[in-house]
Amino acid sequence: MTWVSDYKYTWYEKLAMNVIRSGGHLPDHVAFVMDGNRRYAKLEHIRKIDGHSRGFDKLADCLRWCLDMGVKEVSTFAFSIENFKRSEDEVDDLLNLAREKFTKLLEERAKLHEYGVRVRIIGNLSLLPDDLQSLMAQVMLETEK
Repeated sequence: MTWVSDYKYTWYEKLAMNVIRSGGHLPDHVAFVMDGNRRYAKLEHIRKIDGHSRGFDKLADCLRWCLDMGVKEVSTFAFSIENFKRSEDEVDDLLNLAREKFTKLLEERAKLHEYGVRVRIIGNLSLLPDDLQSLMAQVMLETEK
């Protein structure tokens, strides 16, 4: 999956977007809280990490929708200090998923530059493994302009 998805809209989604756009003011900034991926995985009888991965895929769709709607800024709350209280396997899986997605982000730098995407990561990054901190720093530097 890509960070800026090539989402294909259905006719009714296109209609809904046109109605929303014509209805007045759209927010400049929206925020998403990544929550419920484990519950989703349990309901679907899939591994927890697959639930997290599907959650990311849906976030990528949401980012595309925001881009197409003209939302200028998006914040995402994706990982909490509380997440470190989960099992070691799940934390490792989440950190590996982050590595995978931030590596993919760097591979898509041309698309990010085309759309004017800037990534800023906030929080206590020192709690993360050094290699992931480095990867996140690369992403922020690559998109800072």
